[in-house]
Amino acid sequence: MLLIFEPVERKALDNSRMAAEVFVKTKTIDLRKKHIGPSCKIFFSQDPLKIVRAKGQYMYDEKGQRFLDCINNVAHVGHCHPDVVKAGAQQMELLNTNSRFLHDNLVLYAQRLQATLPDKLSVCYFVNSGSEANDLALRLAWQYTGHKDIITLENAYHGHLSSLIDISPYKFQHLSDAERNQPVHVAPSPDVYRGKYRADHPDPASAYADEVKDMINGVHEKGGTIAAFIAESLQSCGGQVIPPTGYFQQVAQHVRKAGGLFIADEVQVGFGRIGTHFWAFHLQGEDFVPDIVTMGKPIGNGHPMSCVVTTKEVAEAFMSSGMEYFNTFGGNPVSCAIGTAVLDVIAKEDLQGNALRVGGYLASLLEQQKEKHPLVGDIRGRGLFAGVELVKDRLTLAPATAEAQEVIYRLKEQYILLSADGPHRNVLKFKPPMCFTKEDADLVVGQIDQILTELEEALGLTLQNTLSSENGSSKRKLPTQETGHECHGALAHDRGSSRGVPQQAKRLRT
Repeated sequence: MLLIFEPVERKALDNSRMAAEVFVKTKTIDLRKKHIGPSCKIFFSQDPLKIVRAKGQYMYDEKGQRFLDCINNVAHVGHCHPDVVKAGAQQMELLNTNSRFLHDNLVLYAQRLQATLPDKLSVCYFVNSGSEANDLALRLAWQYTGHKDIITLENAYHGHLSSLIDISPYKFQHLSDAERNQPVHVAPSPDVYRGKYRADHPDPASAYADEVKDMINGVHEKGGTIAAFIAESLQSCGGQVIPPTGYFQQVAQHVRKAGGLFIADEVQVGFGRIGTHFWAFHLQGEDFVPDIVTMGKPIGNGHPMSCVVTTKEVAEAFMSSGMEYFNTFGGNPVSCAIGTAVLDVIAKEDLQGNALRVGGYLASLLEQQKEKHPLVGDIRGRGLFAGVELVKDRLTLAPATAEAQEVIYRLKEQYILLSADGPHRNVLKFKPPMCFTKEDADLVVGQIDQILTELEEALGLTLQNTLSSENGSSKRKLPTQETGHECHGALAHDRGSSRGVPQQAKRLRT
């Protein structure tokens, strides 16, 4: 079959690099619609970006326009970091094969990775994606415990495999009860802003942990047995939720007493992103140790690799099943060289320290926006993992879904890429490459400030009215109509009228 290409003139991005563009943008869109599954969504679908190059915290389109990337926690140490690219290329020139042959890269990398974890977590299984890692973690738990039931959190997302859709309410909430996996039980998200137990509760950690304890008792009464509790150390798709300190320890006690394991999903937030610690589960305390830790996305800086780390006891139980575990590409020499290079760059460039410093600076800027803008309901996060929850009313917490979508589209027009997520799609998510700077933070927050000012003027919102409403009530309660998962249409601009006047439109989510 002869493929006919319609090349376009390549445009210079700078003095030394050329854009890797084969088709004009419209042709690329047409071919994507023809050959790529329609359920594979794209950012900014009304006017998608064609990205042809990236470096550091910046991405470039086919016209050479630079965009500041606040979305990509995969390019952890920066897009196309030369040290990581070099490590992969050099090893690829020598050898790439599977882990059934001895190779020092595998054991050296496992040793380096384990050194960042508690001593008890000493056995590694290398795989190729966060989804593979979480699927394997479930298999380990099922084999070790001999139990079947899994407890997951409201709004959680753990991957796209069938086993993980079953434990990801972020995905399966759209299914009927009959379609859901019955041995999966959903505990309340430990959200102290919008959740069942909030910041004004005397002990939200214990209250949320008791919900898990009660759920375990309910499972036992029906004849079930708990294999594992799984949670992202900080919920990402759930809306940048930071569990109250002590929650994981208490949940782990309840789960282990029931014969289950605690699985910490670090796919989104590991490798120093939170600044104070290398792993986000340590926010719960230096003494807290999960039974299984999964990692992915940032581990290879864009190269497809991931890992499951567990205890010797769990690994030996998995071996006792008599079934060999083999993964063709997991732990190959190239992946391990790349993984080692990522660890080297994190240390050499003090990227964990940068996350702490710049993340703290970003948080202070965002807190100032909360003091200024009635649309800003909550600021939360750690390091370079931050969320801004937009609400129409600080008393009812009515989600400002349309306004959040408007912010991210308006930022795109200013060449800044940000996303919105959470159950109401109203949480602005910051998870940029770890080389993000204070100057970048100034730029993004400055633009958000301007956009929110224009939106609030158009909507007639004032902070004084918001504060008056807050002071008029001692307790915040969510009306029933504000607790659903409906997604309202985003705001659009009438390009022929004054900028910033909101209109309802069906802008698709990013």
